[in-house]
Amino acid sequence: MGKQNKAANTGNKIKGKAKETVGKVTGNERLEAEGKTDQAKGDIKQAGEKAKDALTD
Repeated sequence: MGKQNKAANTGNKIKGKAKETVGKVTGNERLEAEGKTDQAKGDIKQAGEKAKDALTD
């Protein structure tokens, strides 16, 4: 399950970066903020996965 979670977290980061970029290009501040939020969620979840891995090793 860990690899799937890591892939999903990376997907959130990529999706967030795309939203942020589109928001910047179009001048849509809300979309840009959503993108940053998605990236932050991916980072936090990724950190949780790394901590979980460290505890199981």
